[in-house]
Amino acid sequence: MRDAGDGTVAKALEVLDRVAAYGRPVRFSDLLENSPYPKATLYRFLQTLTRQRMLSYDPDRQTYALGMRLVKLAHTAWAQSSLAPIAQDHLDRLSGMIGETVHLAQLDNGQVLYVDKRNARQPIQMFAQAGKIGPAYCTGVGKVMLAHLPEEALDQALARQSWHRFTDHTHTGPDSLRAELAQIRANGFGYDREEHEPGIICIAVPILTATGGVLGALSVTSSTSRTDLDQLGRLSIPLRQTAEAIARDAQPWAFPQTQTRKQGGA
Repeated sequence: MRDAGDGTVAKALEVLDRVAAYGRPVRFSDLLENSPYPKATLYRFLQTLTRQRMLSYDPDRQTYALGMRLVKLAHTAWAQSSLAPIAQDHLDRLSGMIGETVHLAQLDNGQVLYVDKRNARQPIQMFAQAGKIGPAYCTGVGKVMLAHLPEEALDQALARQSWHRFTDHTHTGPDSLRAELAQIRANGFGYDREEHEPGIICIAVPILTATGGVLGALSVTSSTSRTDLDQLGRLSIPLRQTAEAIARDAQPWAFPQTQTRKQGGA
């Protein structure tokens, strides 16, 4: 969400986000079609981002794509601000033990950012991939992170949710979700009950600091065609043990936006 005082920088970053959202090189005309900015303004932003190597321009195809400077910054951010480098050995061990898909995620402005993944021995097609942004209110990793936010931060995160009904099982408002978040805090883990994608289920646990701050979340994902929630529930112990091991290894690191639950908070 852009602050009114962010000005030109925020607008340029929005243009960068729009280019990235296409997932492929994109023409100026495509960007202009859905742009909130006039033609001259959009062109100026694209030229500035290209000169700064945040975007690259292919004169033959007349398309814009993410630039190598952005790739370099992304690798640095992955190493400095992501749990992925710390968690990778733990993910490997957990994946080798259970044979199902494992996801590592963090919260980003109230949404889920998938930062790493291990595929199942028999992979299944699903939305979640490393680098993708997903909704927090209808994913296992999202809900277990929301469940451990302080009340004010939770209110802000819930205000950023779209509440789109992806399936018949999706929460469509904060009231029903808050009731589930209370149950997640009591159990120490949560489920995705086909809430984001039909046939896709998971069990998830939070990765917390010693003081209860949210570092991220870990999940094991499968499909209803080969397992059920009861069977996934049996993985709660190794999943929690892995999350605790990641949290211990993360102690020397200072991650941005680590939030601590307040006593008596939600």
